[in-house]
Amino acid sequence: MLNHLPAIKHLCHFIVFYLWICGLLTNDQSYPDNKSYPDNVSPNILIKMVIYSLQMLSLLSLPQYLCQFLGLILYDTFADPVVALKYNPLTAPFICFRVVTRGDYRQLVRNNVRKHLNVCSAVGLRNYIVEVVTEKGLGLGDCNHPKVVETVLPIQYRPKSGAIFKARVLQYCLERRHNRLADNDWIVHLDEETVMTEASVCGIMNFVCDGTHDFGQGLITYADQRVVNVWTTLMDACRVADDLGKIRFQFKCFHKPLFSWKGTYFVCRAKAERRLSFDHGLEGSVAEDCYFAVNAYRTGRTFDWIEGPMWEESPFTITDYIRQRTRWMQGIHLVVHSPNLPWRYKVFVAMSHYAWITSMPTKMLFFVFYFKPHYFNYEMSVVSGFVNAVTLYMFIFGAFKSFSVKIIGAKRYVLYVLACVLAAPMSLIAETIAVCLCFTTNKYTFYVVKKQIAPRRTKFKK
Repeated sequence: MLNHLPAIKHLCHFIVFYLWICGLLTNDQSYPDNKSYPDNVSPNILIKMVIYSLQMLSLLSLPQYLCQFLGLILYDTFADPVVALKYNPLTAPFICFRVVTRGDYRQLVRNNVRKHLNVCSAVGLRNYIVEVVTEKGLGLGDCNHPKVVETVLPIQYRPKSGAIFKARVLQYCLERRHNRLADNDWIVHLDEETVMTEASVCGIMNFVCDGTHDFGQGLITYADQRVVNVWTTLMDACRVADDLGKIRFQFKCFHKPLFSWKGTYFVCRAKAERRLSFDHGLEGSVAEDCYFAVNAYRTGRTFDWIEGPMWEESPFTITDYIRQRTRWMQGIHLVVHSPNLPWRYKVFVAMSHYAWITSMPTKMLFFVFYFKPHYFNYEMSVVSGFVNAVTLYMFIFGAFKSFSVKIIGAKRYVLYVLACVLAAPMSLIAETIAVCLCFTTNKYTFYVVKKQIAPRRTKFKK
């Protein structure tokens, strides 16, 4: 019975997901036909055209939410959290865990490097290094650990195409005179706050030992460590569902980054990464991960999903949450409008981007519908209803998967899952503000959210 428990859980999840969508769509269809108007009411043609146009925007979201839906139902979301090793760790190819940092959070980086070493040791990995690439010296050489390498980026270094920010740092490591990796070595890219788990390292080893695909990525969760801000963590819950749904589906089904990927916990074959490079000028410097993925797609490289989660923390404040989303939007906007990337390779990224920046007016139609249903096209209402249903379910399911009853208790667990009903509109408002900032502020900036909390000072009475 216990062996079938994950399958039973996934079946229950599928039934709930299906009934959730059907319930919302049935509720939408309970209104009179759109050709029927109340007595003494003449439809305003201009208003009707505006509403129809806004309804059409829902089509921009449809591809990604179809992939989201299929990813969450076709692949087991309740599989055993322990990832079984399929290969001997002693025979694994050389792996470089590359951590990129500005060097502002010295203690955070030191602590996480120590965690990385402990995890690799626990799994039995031997052929690896943890490389920290920083703009400011962190003194990691004091650790005197043979597996830790600190690379300090020279201030005067300038890539040929003028890449800046994180792209500049990553490109420095690929330059011939600085590169220390062979063609068949592997690079695991991590942000300074990303924490590896034993399951993720096992998943990475299975991926690199298989060697079928050049690039891979796995799940990141945001509630397995301390929760500094409950609301931003709940607002990030949809990203967990996004990983388990859309991202996993595109990699396991198509082996292509149709909708791009995240900028951390991605694994690259060293030879493939060097050929693609991160030096793509300013347009490839703000969302360097997105540009890299589309460029890899253009060259025919293949991707796969990596089992096992890694951990991060959500932004500590709503302000940081907004600034973070602003940077993402600005970076993706530059990628979408880059003349160096053919449209056929970024069409779904572009659709997702424009769906994102027009999400507020399309979501507001949900409320207009209840007061003026006779202005709506009901076929398009089915599309928008499906998108809205999947969106809200992503927040709830993401929170369900993020938090643990054993850690926070049953009452708080249920409260957090229910609170996602409030977190979803909060996220919508925050991202609408981010849209405004995206088009009114300088696009060539790279805001880094706060990642470390200063220890509280204890006051002693005299």
